[in-house]
Amino acid sequence: MTIPIRNHVLEAIKQKENFTDKELEKLLAKDGTVITNSKFNKVLLDLEIMGLISVSWVTKENRRIEAITEKVEEDKYDEQIKETQEKDYEASFPSS
Repeated sequence: MTIPIRNHVLEAIKQKENFTDKELEKLLAKDGTVITNSKFNKVLLDLEIMGLISVSWVTKENRRIEAITEKVEEDKYDEQIKETQEKDYEASFPSS
């Protein structure tokens, strides 16, 4: 039962990408998802461990919850190697 709740919480976070814990709890309550405080904390911890969200303390009582978007970094060195390999492969065939 934890996985559907976890997925629901993650989808809610992705809608806005930046919440406080109180805002997220209100949004979930509005959607009809009733979740205990300990279960809510467990879901947030699981999502953070999986690298899907970031949770940081703003004040003593409030946390900021942010969705982590995957950044695809292109490595120029890897691109050069790939291009060289493609050229070497093409050069390995005799000209027709």
